[in-house]
Amino acid sequence: MRRREFLSLLGGAAATWPLGARADQPLLGYLSSLRREDSVRFDRALHRGLADMGFVEGRNLTIEGRWITERYDPLPAMAADLVQRQPAVIVAGGPPAVLAAKAATASIPVVFVTGADPIKFGFVNSFNKPGGNITGIWMVTTILAAKRLQLIHELLPKARSIGLLVNPTSPVAEPQIRDAQSAAGSLGLSVNVLKAVTEDDFEGVFAALIQQHADALLVSADPFLSSRREHLVALAARHAIPTLYEFRDFVEAGGLISYGTVFPEGYYKGGIYAGRVLRGVKLGDLPVEQMDKLELVINLKTAKTLGIDIPPNVLALADEVIE
Repeated sequence: MRRREFLSLLGGAAATWPLGARADQPLLGYLSSLRREDSVRFDRALHRGLADMGFVEGRNLTIEGRWITERYDPLPAMAADLVQRQPAVIVAGGPPAVLAAKAATASIPVVFVTGADPIKFGFVNSFNKPGGNITGIWMVTTILAAKRLQLIHELLPKARSIGLLVNPTSPVAEPQIRDAQSAAGSLGLSVNVLKAVTEDDFEGVFAALIQQHADALLVSADPFLSSRREHLVALAARHAIPTLYEFRDFVEAGGLISYGTVFPEGYYKGGIYAGRVLRGVKLGDLPVEQMDKLELVINLKTAKTLGIDIPPNVLALADEVIE
């Protein structure tokens, strides 16, 4: 089989970091739930963490990277390919990649960076004693549906119908739906679930929002949706739908408001953890680190365009206001 054909079977996302690797360098496998172009800032943060532990690619470390192209389906094959290369450690970013890496090996150390609760999803047995061959960084993200709905309620006190956009192929979709629907009742809100598996689904999602007379949209925490932020922000602007997102990138792209964790910091910490494993630290001595630093970012220009007056109490809580 030709190399080009083989890479195509892996979703066209197999690549080697770096060029000029030496056989005497330890190998780190990297499995991402994002497209390569959307993973750049996370990859850089991972590199910074590794560098602070004394590991620099091309100098004393080889990195084999795998990124998706569209769907999560190729991840198990990508994980299996990495395992065949016998890396010293695998870093898995995002719940789909973590599940694929965990299923692919029970012996190679796996360091995860994820927004999904690692205990609820069966990644580890406990935070202090993860057990098995896996540990890592938990970025508290997928359990914030209630707080995000509360923010929408404060921004739009007359709102009653909220759309919730999820990627049904994501392992974190159903828990977020349950959390949002559970929290909505106490706020007098109804949540209508809308699904998008590919970017082609977005137009239909917004058509449904208009048909349902939705007052606002909540975009769930999901790597695929995050990677299509420019398209989602543009559609929200075109249809004048107030939308709350998970990460600041959406707001920097023109979105209204975001509330979530600072993910690059998690990848930096993941690099630190991977570096410690490369230095011989046993996974049993590395408890899961919970990073719960949250940030609220508001785009006042977008709010003005939508005719929304941001309440003073919400502005006071904002970590950054884009004017």
